Parts: sequence; C-alpha cells; structure tokens
Amino acid sequence: MKKSKFITVVTLALVAVLSSVSVAFAATWSSTAQYGNWSNGGYTVYNNVWGSGAGAQSIWANSYSNWGVWAQHPNTGGIKSYPNSTREIGLKLSALKSVSSSFNVTVPSSGAAFESAYDIWAGNNNAYEIMLWMNYAGDVKPIADNWSSAGNPIASFTNVSIGGHTWNVYKGNNGSNAVFSFVRTGNTNSGTVDILAIMNWIKGKSWFGDETLNRVQFGFEITSSPAGLDFITNSYSVSYSQ
Repeated sequence: MKKSKFITVVTLALVAVLSSVSVAFAATWSSTAQYGNWSNGGYTVYNNVWGSGAGAQSIWANSYSNWGVWAQHPNTGGIKSYPNSTREIGLKLSALKSVSSSFNVTVPSSGAAFESAYDIWAGNNNAYEIMLWMNYAGDVKPIADNWSSAGNPIASFTNVSIGGHTWNVYKGNNGSNAVFSFVRTGNTNSGTVDILAIMNWIKGKSWFGDETLNRVQFGFEITSSPAGLDFITNSYSVSYSQ
C-alpha cells in the first residue's frame, strides 16, 4: 500500500472513532449496565439486556423521545434485549377516551434480527401483553397458539385494519401471560398508532375485559447483531386522555 493511501485510510478510521465517541459524550445520559435506566419527562428509558447469551449493549439518551443503543449480540436464537422508553398509564380502558403514540426510528438495513415494537401491558400482574411490530427483520417470529408444519406461526386474523395500520394478529401465551401480537403487514420506520382502538378491538373479541392499561413501552427487541449495530429512536411519545 502506498504511504499516502495508508495515511488516508488511518485518518478516515480515526475520524469515525472520534465521531462515535463525540456522539456518546454529547448524550445527556448513557449506560452500559445490563438494566441501566433513566427517568425523564414522565418516562423511563431502559437498557434492559435480559436474554441468555447476550453480548455487549450500551444505551444513550438525550430525552425519553430521542435515544438509542449500540448492540453486539451473537447470531444465535432467542431475544437478547428490549431497550425501550416506557410511559406508565394505570387507568382502566373504560376510563380512557384516547391513547395514541407516534414514533420515528433509524434501524439497521442488514445484519440484524430484531423488531421495532410496542410492548403494552394490561391487567392484574400484567396478565396481558400486546405487542405491535412496526418493523422487523431476520429470523424472528411472534408467539402463537398454532404453528404450521413448516414451523411458522399461524395468525388468528389476517389483514386487520385497526389503529391506523393493517396487521396480521397472533394469539398465544409465553407461560406467564397471554400475548397478542399485531404484526404490521408492511414495515415502517415512522407513524402514529391508535392504541386504545387496538385494545378495544381485543376486548371486542372477548380476549380480555375492562382491564387496566398499565404501561406503554416502545423500543427494539433484538435477537442478533453480531457486527455491532445502532438502533436509534429519533422521536417517540405517548398521549392519553380521560
């Protein structure tokens, strides 16, 4: 390699390292702790590395609305983490007039298995989990009661238009609670979701009753990202009225 070309390569590499370092130091909060968390504006941002066989993950946040993680999880099965921003609600469905949320994310274009997803908890002792998959890639599958001979989950309902999006809906149980997964029929990195409409649809199917909406979480359920990749929430908010 010619000396001038070598110097150029080294310089570019150094610039990239310094740029990533400056971003990390510019953030209002950051953590490498497994369950590192930070409260801001009525929300809590969580690193939440909970799965077995997880690799390294660091989180940063400028606010509950603008945060991200760098994750390097091995290319093995099973969810490794769910970094997220959480808003507590604590009201029954009958007491709510509206619950909606907006989000905008930047996610890897390749090299990862993950979902950008809402995780919504309801009922006594979080008996019900509602997941809204907005964007997903790689070998990830929702929990379901029924599976095909090819090993794919079978939806309870398909092409359901509710809450501003169209979904395939899966009903299942993870051993601790009932899980209702709404998997968007096409990926999106931004949008607004009418969460109350979705929960009332579930109630209309008699899958649960007038439950308490405990909390709304949004983040990235990461299974693998072996090269080390960035998952960024550019903006996110939850609003509700009684």
